[in-house]
Amino acid sequence: MQCQGSVSRLGVIRRSNLLLHEKLLLSVRAVSGRHRCHSILSKDTFRAGRPVFLLAKSHGIYGTFTSQRTQSGIVTDPIQQHRQRLSAWFSCLPTEERHFGPSFALDSIHIDPVIRESSPEDILRPLSELTWQAQLQSPLCPQSMSVSQLFQPNAAGKPIRSVVLYGTVGTGKSTLIRKLVLDWCHGRKSEFQLIIPLSCEDLSQVTAPISLTRLIGKKYVHLRELLPTMQHYSGVLFILNSLEWMNLDFRMACTELCSDPNEPMPPAAILVNLLRGYLLPEANVLVTTRPSALSRIPRKYTGRFAEICGFSDMELQKMYFHLRLGHRDADPRETENLAEMLSRNLEHHSQLAAACFLPSYCWLTCATLHLLYYAKPDESPMTLTGIYTTFLRLNFAGEVLDITHPSKISLMLYVARTVGKLAYEGCNSRRTKFTESDITKCFHLQMNSEEELNLLNVFRSDAFRFFLTPCVQPGQESFFVFTIPAMQEYLAALYVVLGENKTALQRLGKELSEVISKAGEDVMAIVNVLSKFLPLRIFTLFNLLRVVPRLYGRVSGQSRENIAQMMTAEMFREEDSYNDDVLDQISYSILGLEGPLQPAEEDNYGRQEAFELYPIFMAGLLSRQNRAMLNQLGCTIMNMDALKITSALKKHLLKRSLRRLPPSELMDFLFFLYEFQNPSFSAVLVNSLRDLDLSTVRMTPIKCNVVAAVIGGTGKLLTDADLSSCHLDPDAIHTLAPVLWRCQNVK
Repeated sequence: MQCQGSVSRLGVIRRSNLLLHEKLLLSVRAVSGRHRCHSILSKDTFRAGRPVFLLAKSHGIYGTFTSQRTQSGIVTDPIQQHRQRLSAWFSCLPTEERHFGPSFALDSIHIDPVIRESSPEDILRPLSELTWQAQLQSPLCPQSMSVSQLFQPNAAGKPIRSVVLYGTVGTGKSTLIRKLVLDWCHGRKSEFQLIIPLSCEDLSQVTAPISLTRLIGKKYVHLRELLPTMQHYSGVLFILNSLEWMNLDFRMACTELCSDPNEPMPPAAILVNLLRGYLLPEANVLVTTRPSALSRIPRKYTGRFAEICGFSDMELQKMYFHLRLGHRDADPRETENLAEMLSRNLEHHSQLAAACFLPSYCWLTCATLHLLYYAKPDESPMTLTGIYTTFLRLNFAGEVLDITHPSKISLMLYVARTVGKLAYEGCNSRRTKFTESDITKCFHLQMNSEEELNLLNVFRSDAFRFFLTPCVQPGQESFFVFTIPAMQEYLAALYVVLGENKTALQRLGKELSEVISKAGEDVMAIVNVLSKFLPLRIFTLFNLLRVVPRLYGRVSGQSRENIAQMMTAEMFREEDSYNDDVLDQISYSILGLEGPLQPAEEDNYGRQEAFELYPIFMAGLLSRQNRAMLNQLGCTIMNMDALKITSALKKHLLKRSLRRLPPSELMDFLFFLYEFQNPSFSAVLVNSLRDLDLSTVRMTPIKCNVVAAVIGGTGKLLTDADLSSCHLDPDAIHTLAPVLWRCQNVK
């Protein structure tokens, strides 16, 4: 390729040349398909749906870069190629999104969250000085700002070179930046002329020294011609996303000064010198990170701290729901009705509005409504447990609680052990509200070292508010509740199936068994050699080493039996027999009850589900699909454990399922089997049914799918099917046809 022309570094060009150049750009055709896309995104970017990257911005950059011509004579511009490739990468939806109906373009569903400027004194205040309650108080937000205002001069008129944009898990940092990239790709961000995405997570895996230009050129081959003179450009903006993955050290003795972008150095040193302003001093830097990593950047290198606050305005929540629910395949009247009911419930139930300040929870709410009201029989099955696991996978996949901690414990596993314990104790005692002492007890149970205290502080700053929030009911502001009530039951179920609900003696036995089992193999090898020369009676004691692991295996087997008994007991609680079925309870918690709101109903948001989801989530977590996703989150359920729990559960459920169940209880039982996603397991239990009495159940699309999937797939012949008051429409009858054809009598 040959240069078609050049312009001075000062960008002084004549107006006619500029117009000609713009015309040439409009005639450029995409050629990116001829080359392999060298993605610099995180390896989990599209799997977890959270793109991470580094941006670059240049003012007047067309006055610096040159256009090129291929051998075929087609004029190609590296910037235009870059726009097209970035647009293709960032427009891809993760698998989790494609499960919920038609593809949603980010342009049509994105609502910018609130961003506020904060002071270093507020954000760097030690958490030890704050109570749990004070930590969760919403900060005052006198004036919000947009992304385009982040680099405007401060109140004193001083230019801003670097900005740190921070927020807790789920507030929308990655989505906001992803929208920024797509806006630039489509020409809606004229102040940004070049964007070069990188990933701090990827950079943390690079061990060999590498130069900045080599790092960029390795990922974006089409930009290599522009890199040799990058140090002469002005107006470049680097956005370093997820800085919590990098352990930066700004001490001169640890990270030397370097101003040469062609000089190989560790990736952390590249970032340190960029933030110092020593490497590419004319460039601006935008950092996105979780709050726990803010202290890694000295204040003097940060011109502005900005916090992303989520949807702190109820109108933003309503706007998001209207856009998200109003997709093109939905019935407009049904969508409008759902959106209206949801809006009314947001206004009447302030606890729900408080939960939806997180954009992630708005996503979860819409995904749940899609399952309840837009499910189709021809779609791949999606379970409620799968939606919650997917939701956590989108937010926590690959996330480590603290990259500087030697254990490198996954954030989700830490949540399962701490918040899961609180949720488990709440389910056992039938409580949805917790005091500060309850929380302290669960989090400080194993606090024996400085490292464990540091992990707790990281969790408090980064993810605590994601799961727990202050109660907003009058007179109960000192209590905490789970941000989404069903999340309490999900985490309690996860705590149980992971085997974390062990006594101290059981935990000690497990650790002792593992140590003895590992040591026993080496000891027995030595004993076998020495036994040829010494009396065998001396080595009789060593045979006990083989007994301990076997003994613990029997104890752990009893633990799995206890889990099966607990699931059965929770599934068939007498006091819950005549409640509404659990799917209706979920719907009421989101959309509210029809009719005038009674004062006594204000607390329904926290207790409508009556903990009936607890055993259903346990069944769902044992399914193969959910166990695979949990493994990616660092929460491993062993295949043997799942098999033994399933075997014990089948025995207990067969005894209970032979009894005649009330219609709502039968619907819950079928939903339990549906969540399990184990056809052979379901077939054994369904064979015990003689008739199908769902006479008082309001049959929604998801319920019809559940009945058809669980009973229709087994070929079970039924004597009677009572659907007399189910209000079936033609679509529901079509879905239930495989079941109805095998019934002798249908009401």
